[in-house]
Amino acid sequence: MKNVLLVSALCVTLAGGLAAQQPAGQTAAPAVSTLKVGDVAPDFSLPGTDGKTHKLSSYKGKTVVVAWYPAAFTGGCTAECRSIRDASDTISKYDVAYFMASVDTPEKNADFAKQEQVNFPMLSDPGRTTAAAYGVLGSPTGVARRWTFFIGPDGKITHVETVGHTTDAGPWLATKLAELNVKKK
Repeated sequence: MKNVLLVSALCVTLAGGLAAQQPAGQTAAPAVSTLKVGDVAPDFSLPGTDGKTHKLSSYKGKTVVVAWYPAAFTGGCTAECRSIRDASDTISKYDVAYFMASVDTPEKNADFAKQEQVNFPMLSDPGRTTAAAYGVLGSPTGVARRWTFFIGPDGKITHVETVGHTTDAGPWLATKLAELNVKKK
């Protein structure tokens, strides 16, 4: 019985003891990004759920937002996806390309995007190369941390958010674009 209680306590701690203490719509950030404001963002070339390959270098002159998330079809990721989808009218008023990204396969992300009727590309990095370059891989799980990177038109990072937003992700993203003085269309 002691072993069962110990395992149960460990599971509660690992599965969300810290996240439960966060404000509504946010999850705990386990670490700090090694990328800082002013750093050149690592280039990437990742398949999107829109059938295109998205390269950061193709968006030169435009603000880019990459919101990393742990795994498709999970509670927090679904809430984040829906929140960004529902705020797309506000977000799209800015001259911005915005994405959610995970280490899920393109097929899994395509199924997730279809289920959630997303109106923006979701990127897949199953090889974890880009996730590693951005420093978002969590140990020991190997999934991405819920971190968001804002990349300016010059390719340099303008903000790194390591507090994971879920239910408030869309409105928060729009507010952050305004705070960063991202130009409107």
